[in-house]
Amino acid sequence: MTPLTVALPAGDVTVSTVFDGPADPADAWIAVALAHGAGAGLEHPFLAGFAGALAEQGGATLRFAFPYREAGRRMPGPPAHAVATWVAVMAELVRRAPCVPHVAAGKSYGGRMASVAAADGVIAPAALVYLGYPFHPPGKPEATRGAHLAQIAAPQLFVEGTADPFIQPLDEFQAAVGASPDAEIVWIAGGGHSFEVRGAPRPADNVGADLVASVLPWLRARFASPSHRASRESPPDPRERGGDSRETG
Repeated sequence: MTPLTVALPAGDVTVSTVFDGPADPADAWIAVALAHGAGAGLEHPFLAGFAGALAEQGGATLRFAFPYREAGRRMPGPPAHAVATWVAVMAELVRRAPCVPHVAAGKSYGGRMASVAAADGVIAPAALVYLGYPFHPPGKPEATRGAHLAQIAAPQLFVEGTADPFIQPLDEFQAAVGASPDAEIVWIAGGGHSFEVRGAPRPADNVGADLVASVLPWLRARFASPSHRASRESPPDPRERGGDSRETG
């Protein structure tokens, strides 16, 4: 594990990170920051399985802990702490895997906090991927957590189990996703919030690994096109822009 400094309002803290991917990070075609859910840590088999399967497909993954989890607490801290962590993590992901699209992803709470950071404009990922978005607490469909999703311009992919109690009734969740500028849902038939299917138990690492097959086509369609690969292999000549080689933005 590698430590990462996160600037919180009360002072800096350090959280743990794990980087997975090709032996040479330069060989990666996509880089994903992957956050844990509220009740689990970065070493959870579900996340490890997802990261390992993505690495086999040439993707890099940066898993990380939120400050509350790093401190040994089970309950999430203030949202501002999670947002600040996302800011630090995305900057670290760019440093670790430059020149590729950078995606913010997370299981449940971790993905929701990425969406909050993106809606606030403090991170600007190329896309966001939610592995079980917690649209509302189970049994409380009136307490929705999705109004901000429509403020996110980046593409969003929601990977959801059809039996997930956090998104029932499905029509309200689908309406919130449909109100976003660029968002899609991939359904896992019979899946619960952790994509468990009743009557068909499987190890968590296998569940996480199998979800990569649901995410890859969407990512490849957007970021692995011939034009994108050409732009990586042949950077534009500054002289073609009138000789101005200064960076903008």
